[in-house]
Amino acid sequence: MTARPYAVVTGGGTGGHVSPALAVGEALVRAGHPRSSVVFAGGRRGIEGRLVPEAGFALHRLPGRGIKRQLSADNLSSALGLGAAVVMAFGLALRERPRVVVSVGGYAGLAYGLAAVALRIPLVVVNVDAVPGAVNRLLGRFAAANAVALPGTPLPGATVTGAPVRDAVLAVRRSPEQSEAVRARLGTGRGRRLVVVTGGSLGAGSLNAAALELADRWRERSDLALYHLAGERNLESVTEEAETRGLLEPGRGLEYRLAGFDPALVEALAACDVAVCRAGASTVAELTAVGVPSVLVPLPGAPGDHQTRNAEALANAGAAVLLADRELTGDRLGEVLERLVDKPGQLEEMGEAARSLGHREAAAEVARMAQAAADARTSRRKR
Repeated sequence: MTARPYAVVTGGGTGGHVSPALAVGEALVRAGHPRSSVVFAGGRRGIEGRLVPEAGFALHRLPGRGIKRQLSADNLSSALGLGAAVVMAFGLALRERPRVVVSVGGYAGLAYGLAAVALRIPLVVVNVDAVPGAVNRLLGRFAAANAVALPGTPLPGATVTGAPVRDAVLAVRRSPEQSEAVRARLGTGRGRRLVVVTGGSLGAGSLNAAALELADRWRERSDLALYHLAGERNLESVTEEAETRGLLEPGRGLEYRLAGFDPALVEALAACDVAVCRAGASTVAELTAVGVPSVLVPLPGAPGDHQTRNAEALANAGAAVLLADRELTGDRLGEVLERLVDKPGQLEEMGEAARSLGHREAAAEVARMAQAAADARTSRRKR
């Protein structure tokens, strides 16, 4: 780490925070800043503890955890942890004095963002959901610039950049060669429509139940393949249920493949004919960057119902079908998917619509905004 980092990128806790944060970090490196001059500040509990060092960046891990949006005894300890995170972040910012801070939200983003505001370090807020969270609503009032994923996001002076996605996502292309390679890896036959169902690294109970029912419905369809990612914590129980249903027996019509999580998920999405997933900001950004048709099942109870707003943006453009979680069953999902896979040209049109919504330069644009904020402060100090 250099004595004075050029930028601190802060936020974390979930992939929805970490993925855009890493994308911005990578964009700053491409813009000419040494990797050692881009430092991350995240939480001690989040997946950034693994993903950020793997990407070659230094990481400050702040204490605490998020505060729940309902009355809970845990909130007292969460508030104390957040206070400790703010104190630690203030000490780090005072010592490092980065030229700019980029916050993607979350409690870690709040802690270091508040430190930046107090020390008058330029702050750029990145909001990747249609509805800003509480942290971004607060910090956005003091930010030098607010970068948002979707038009109409209510942050002051917002610039629509799209949601930043990592280089590994941008490198993926939908092509016959890509599809053939992925299908060979999964062991699915040629000439089949491939459907991917995923609830992310942790999985989703309602998606898993619907996927198992869907596999039953499609048991005799030799023209389809179903790749079901159940989430690592659910894999054992879902495997037992799949075995009970006889879904893992060879020689059946449907090719059903089950796994916990696929580290090459973006490649699988690029190779599939249609994806079924939640509508988190990072997921939506990757679907549009690659141009993947989808059925989106927003997470119920998400803050501000932001996943529904994310899904509506794609559905209104003809890039996705929105299916409410309360309506999700194997039969209902089957009806929706069959209207897509059995209609020539429908999925191709949806893929083009998804691609038209993609902002492949989002991370680079955020990096430029961060550089502009840092340069503006330097110019003011020289006057």
